[in-house]
Amino acid sequence: MQKNSSLMVRLDEESKALLASAAELRKISVSDYVRSIVVGQARRELAAAEAQMISLTPEEQLTFWEALSKPPKLTKAQKQLGKMMRGEA
Repeated sequence: MQKNSSLMVRLDEESKALLASAAELRKISVSDYVRSIVVGQARRELAAAEAQMISLTPEEQLTFWEALSKPPKLTKAQKQLGKMMRGEA
């Protein structure tokens, strides 16, 4: 793959250190690590969009599942609105 374009990204020090550590594990440069992860993720997201399917990372899947399994407590106003929408009020 010919690399003829650059992209600058600003990161906080903690994020930069995490990327450097992950790149070191793979024995590649930080640029190569970011390129391999980000381009791969972008491809997956575009493929999911073309298929009209939502694609979630494992962390996003867990967050979504937790939101579904723990519905929020409705306020009194929200309960009243629900009754109004159902024609009960």
